[in-house]
Amino acid sequence: MELEQDRELIDDVMKVCLLAGKLMLMSGAETYRVEDTMIRIAAAYGMDQSHSYVTPTGIIFSLEGLETTETKLIRIVERSTDLKQVTVVNSISRQISGGEMTVSQAYERLKEVEQKRQTFSLPIQTVAAAVIGGCFVIMFQGNWHDFIPAFLAGGVGFYSFMSIHKVIEIKFFAEFLASVFIGLLANVFVLTGIGQELDKIIIGSVMPLVPGLLITNAVRDLMAGHLVSGLSKGAEAFLTAFAIGSGIAVVFTIM
Repeated sequence: MELEQDRELIDDVMKVCLLAGKLMLMSGAETYRVEDTMIRIAAAYGMDQSHSYVTPTGIIFSLEGLETTETKLIRIVERSTDLKQVTVVNSISRQISGGEMTVSQAYERLKEVEQKRQTFSLPIQTVAAAVIGGCFVIMFQGNWHDFIPAFLAGGVGFYSFMSIHKVIEIKFFAEFLASVFIGLLANVFVLTGIGQELDKIIIGSVMPLVPGLLITNAVRDLMAGHLVSGLSKGAEAFLTAFAIGSGIAVVFTIM
């Protein structure tokens, strides 16, 4: 009877830990943060013997009970940047560590977070990307005359990236085509006299596509000793940068 209760508790705790880790990893959290959160949740429920191994594409988690040990693996296919969701899961983790939630309550709360849409709608994201594109022109010492061209090119580029990515699941091609659209629009604006400095417009417009968080997490994971995650995230960031650069290079070749 005690063994069955132990197995049931281990199974429930593992569900909570894996779901929390999955939500954080899919939202762009660092590898070390995901592992630390899972171990802390397990320890809060009396499971001090826990082990987690996290990569950008999967999570392996193991819990040791009185007479049994269980190990589970989950696959991570989709990853995005949603720092709000990371913050929400971190908040739930702190409540668990403070003894404010039972295992069942924590699982239900995490399921609510998974089902609830945390990200902003596509129109809002597009407007934000457009504003970012225009502001980066000013940051790179451009003139205000190029703010509107960068605003429009950045918004169109980000919208096209999101739209193409829904059709073509390979992120590289979506980023490549989006950068092509940005390069074409920037050239059109300059040729028609709407824009002045082509380089500033292009640089500002592609900034919403630049993998800044990915690069930061890659360096952080490497410094923390997570070599597999650090190198894989670095490779992904390199491919993204290569896709953006290739798209702009193609435009310069044909224009």
